[in-house]
Amino acid sequence: MKRIVLWFMSTLTVVTLLFGYHTSTSSQMSGNSSVLASPADGGATSSGQSSGQSSGQSSGPSSGQSSGTTAGTTTGTPTGSTATVTGDSTGTRWGPVQVQITVTDGKITDVNVVDYPSGNGRDRQINARALPILVQETLDAQSAKIDMVSGATVTSEGYLGSLQSALDQAGL
Repeated sequence: MKRIVLWFMSTLTVVTLLFGYHTSTSSQMSGNSSVLASPADGGATSSGQSSGQSSGQSSGPSSGQSSGTTAGTTTGTPTGSTATVTGDSTGTRWGPVQVQITVTDGKITDVNVVDYPSGNGRDRQINARALPILVQETLDAQSAKIDMVSGATVTSEGYLGSLQSALDQAGL
């Protein structure tokens, strides 16, 4: 009797684990193309603007330490009171994160994430959920004083670092 119960519980456990496992290719990234620019296309946004300088690193160190930042760029537009500012690329252990903001009359009007970790399906899944939340919170708060997204701590830290750099460059 003990063997039957043990066999049944083992089988039940294995079946539960198999059906509960999510592979890295089980989800596809979906999102607003003006918010999330694919890093594979050089960080170009849907408006055709370039991401500026990037770090050239596909991932940061595995110890969890930041790999540093690279200089951001500021691109003024002809309208005078509107400026597009690209923050420094902030290295995370999963890859660099870089944010570009558009400032109109001292107010953040648009945020584009031009570089973010996308090396595997899990990265794409996490960022498809987290980045739109971070962008919306930035637009609502008009500052870098926003909450991090649970389950996307590393990306959130990189986003906040690059966002603060862009805000500093824009003088906000």
